[in-house]
Amino acid sequence: MPTYASRALVDFLSLDPADAPDVFLGRCHAGVPRQAFGGQVVAQALAAAGRTVEPDRPAHSLHGYFLRGAKPTEPVAYRVERLRDGRRYSSRRVTATQDGTIVFTLSASFKYPEKDEPERRPVMPDVPPPEEVPDAFEQWARHDPVRHREAGHAQVVSMRVVADPPDQTSANGQSVWFRPHRPLPDDSLLHFCALTYVSDLTLGSTSALDFETLYPLRRGPSQAVLASVDHALWFHRPFRADDWLLFTQRSPSASDGRGFNTGEFWTRDGELIASVAQETVLRRVEPR
Repeated sequence: MPTYASRALVDFLSLDPADAPDVFLGRCHAGVPRQAFGGQVVAQALAAAGRTVEPDRPAHSLHGYFLRGAKPTEPVAYRVERLRDGRRYSSRRVTATQDGTIVFTLSASFKYPEKDEPERRPVMPDVPPPEEVPDAFEQWARHDPVRHREAGHAQVVSMRVVADPPDQTSANGQSVWFRPHRPLPDDSLLHFCALTYVSDLTLGSTSALDFETLYPLRRGPSQAVLASVDHALWFHRPFRADDWLLFTQRSPSASDGRGFNTGEFWTRDGELIASVAQETVLRRVEPR
């Protein structure tokens, strides 16, 4: 049985160089039994791409496709292609393989920051601060300690689910506060990767909120088959991922065995820092 109690989020984002140029190796923990957590694969792919870009060009977007489930028992190799380095933009493509089979592909773009350009800033939804919201993973540990202990993400991140989020247009909306248990080093790429990691922890589940409760708060088996199909992120402003971040999410459409989900990340002082979109496999099943 795996144990992650002594780990930190930074451990889940680390990569080792491979023998070939622009190839990096990473290991992933399970998201569901016998399958690697997709958010960790995306985050490690972004980390690999970012290692081939000048540090003064932070990521501004990524688009990834999950092609096959990766196994948590084997390393994943991330091969980076340097597509372009322009005056302001750099583009990279990452192919993630395991045992010679492609499991994930990523396109990522990095940009030199521009100052003194026009900005437009939306207003963050009015929600209770994280100190007033109970930790969902602590509740999970009380009513299902075995599954909580086996979940790598639950050992390194705090998650606080806001009850009855505002401006909810349907039953499929939620607002969640996230923060790593331990501070992160002063490495901007690492903070972008940390946000990428947590962006896949609850977004897919938003598709099923009209008929089941979010997994750490749910008692009993799931009624949904969920699996990420693709994942896209746009980074708008600098941030630290080891401060509390609010992730507002909604699922405006479900059809054809797919749920479409969108979301925004906000700092606790109200700045919009990232937007997310994802499709997930969505099939309802009767619990056993």
